[in-house]
Amino acid sequence: MAPYFSFFDLCNYAVSAVETAVKDLLGTQKAYETLYTGADGTDTKLIDDVAERAIIEVLKKDGRSMRIISEEMGVKILGNNPEFTIIIDPIDGTYNASFCIPFYSVSIAIGSPDLSYIWAGYVKNISSKDIYYAESGKGAYLNGKRISPSKKSELNECCASVYGYRLHVERTVDLSRNIRRMRILGCVSLEICYVASGRFDAFVDVRGSLRLTDVAAGKFIVDESGGRVTDGFADSIELQDNSIYHVYMIASNGIVHDKLLKLTGGIN
Repeated sequence: MAPYFSFFDLCNYAVSAVETAVKDLLGTQKAYETLYTGADGTDTKLIDDVAERAIIEVLKKDGRSMRIISEEMGVKILGNNPEFTIIIDPIDGTYNASFCIPFYSVSIAIGSPDLSYIWAGYVKNISSKDIYYAESGKGAYLNGKRISPSKKSELNECCASVYGYRLHVERTVDLSRNIRRMRILGCVSLEICYVASGRFDAFVDVRGSLRLTDVAAGKFIVDESGGRVTDGFADSIELQDNSIYHVYMIASNGIVHDKLLKLTGGIN
């Protein structure tokens, strides 16, 4: 396992490289040009590709052997005997970054070589410079200050990020009737971290389209903050060791979790 003391620095170096690489693309039509279909089955835009290449260069310079799982390229191994696995979403909120909506991030999680467990998570809002991070057993932090979820117990007091549009609208109707405020901000990793810090009371995705690279860091940060994360049926989420497997996800302050599951049909 990689030493904890180097985790934060490694992530900072990687994100700094991304910020430099994409600065001239932000808010441009060129940024949103499709280059190819990524390993996760979605379109890879120019800004995604540039960001990923910048991170890979930093990881190569680090010198340690590691497995990399990325939204665009899939799995890459550096060296011959990986010490850890690093999971990256080079730009989460690609549309936002391309169209001057200031809510997009780089998401990084680090775990064991076989990904049987995650031990660190890091998400940075590139626009606001806010940094969320957590290490196993050490709690979760926002810009160096420890964070925790909200204490709200009634759904009619809650603000939640809810993804269930298009083919899944019917599964969100009861949510919209019972939750006070609903938001869709277009950057899942940050929205999950908003739950960890109490800015949101819950994050609900009923589409079943989230992947390891989308949620690994955010899920870990919520867990360390004291919140609760499950799939749509109250079961713990087992993150599969690939960038294709899809999951349902509900993250909350824990207090309103069962109420959310009932409204989405996860429990009776």
